[in-house]
Amino acid sequence: MKRIAFFDTKPYDKIWFDEYNNGRYEIVYFEGKLNRYTVGITAGFDGVCGFVNDDINADVINSLVENNVKILAMRSAGYSNVDLKAAKGRLPVVRVPAYSPYAVAEHAMGLLLTVNRKLARAVTRTRDFNFSIAGLMGVDLHGKTVGVIGTGTIGRVFIDICKGFGMKVIAYDPYPAQNIGVDYVPLTELFKQSDVISLHCPLTESSYHLLNKEAFELMKKGVFIVNTSRGALVDSDALLDALKSEKVRGAALDVYEEETDLFFEDMSGTIIKDDTLSLLISNPNVVLTSHQAFLTEEALEAIAKITLKNFDDFFAGNPLENEVKR
Repeated sequence: MKRIAFFDTKPYDKIWFDEYNNGRYEIVYFEGKLNRYTVGITAGFDGVCGFVNDDINADVINSLVENNVKILAMRSAGYSNVDLKAAKGRLPVVRVPAYSPYAVAEHAMGLLLTVNRKLARAVTRTRDFNFSIAGLMGVDLHGKTVGVIGTGTIGRVFIDICKGFGMKVIAYDPYPAQNIGVDYVPLTELFKQSDVISLHCPLTESSYHLLNKEAFELMKKGVFIVNTSRGALVDSDALLDALKSEKVRGAALDVYEEETDLFFEDMSGTIIKDDTLSLLISNPNVVLTSHQAFLTEEALEAIAKITLKNFDDFFAGNPLENEVKR
């Protein structure tokens, strides 16, 4: 029986992987993240299952190869935390390219509604029997222009949701989709025209800090920023400055560029030394969730099924449909 080392395990992971594994693999669950400190425990395992906040750099890849690990399966769509150059020709890397685009797109709209209509603040007030609505005013989304950056599966679902709200949609993608009923515009024009900007693109060298100081300067005053993709798409310090100047009306975030050692963990009893994150969370016009956009039953079930199939295909010698190519 092949042995799989499963990192950054949470209780909701085990439910679906145990159900669909059906005993064909020995899966050993580790709560810690895969990084240079934990990679040593992969000795004796045939495969490794990683997640978005593991630090799978060149040293970790080298150690996995030395430990005779034969495949790295990411149970996520993103793989920006994997050194593909170091893995090339030595360690196959597979991923889950699509699990539930509805989960992420719906969460993005939920975040936008929350920051616009001050829903979190409103709920907190009523729980204290404070029924004042002063300070809770938002704007109509109907008729507003939303700029969608990235029109893959998730981006297109988000576009459909926005159309349902009666919003005008413009988009930017270096690889435009065909016949989706939106106008593609240059990125600078998207910044200038949008009342809402939502990110649905991968993190690459070219998209790092896509929303930076220069980008915010081009935007309309009062724009909303939504990010459910990768934290480093947004320069967090530049975002803070844009919030202070009121160029950005509100930020709806499910990711943060320095989230690796924080998100998915209970840090409520810890002093957070990241001043930028602390300022973002304390800002009344910021709604931040901890990388939970994917967290639906349907998405978790699909992640388990596809990840296990990726292992099946590899160990059976079949073509790897979901292999990541550098």
